[in-house]
Amino acid sequence: MQILKWLILAVTALSLLVLLAGQLGAFSGHAPEYLGVRDGKLRAPSKTPNSVSSQADQWPQHPMRDEARIAPLLLRGSGPATIAQIRRIVEGMPGAQVVQARDDYLYVQFTTRWMKFIDDAEFWFDPAASVVQVRSASRIGRKDFGANRERIEAIRQALAGG
Repeated sequence: MQILKWLILAVTALSLLVLLAGQLGAFSGHAPEYLGVRDGKLRAPSKTPNSVSSQADQWPQHPMRDEARIAPLLLRGSGPATIAQIRRIVEGMPGAQVVQARDDYLYVQFTTRWMKFIDDAEFWFDPAASVVQVRSASRIGRKDFGANRERIEAIRQALAGG
């Protein structure tokens, strides 16, 4: 019985230390070297299964192309109007911080409450395709357990009025 008490105490202490490390930013990672649009493309998906990209097929040799594939967002009016709507949607989401906003581009960081993990999300009005291209990726870790995909799908649903 004494061993069980020590084990519970050790697990509790370790959990609190991990939580404290998260609160102090140990799991926030670093912003990617470049974000934005280059040659009509957002940055490639991550090389681990923790990102989504509506332009995954633009990177045919990419190891996570199939896992990262997600549909672009449909326009709701003009491109700038859709970007503005997306901005309003994300500003109401927990942990969202708009870092850059233009008529054709939006960069948002999403920070989790307890562990302070940061995901970088980009939205770009692609005039050639008449859609909003998206890319969302976790900064650290191998897996995101579907968090980026769920977030983009929630934005898609809110954008559609649902």
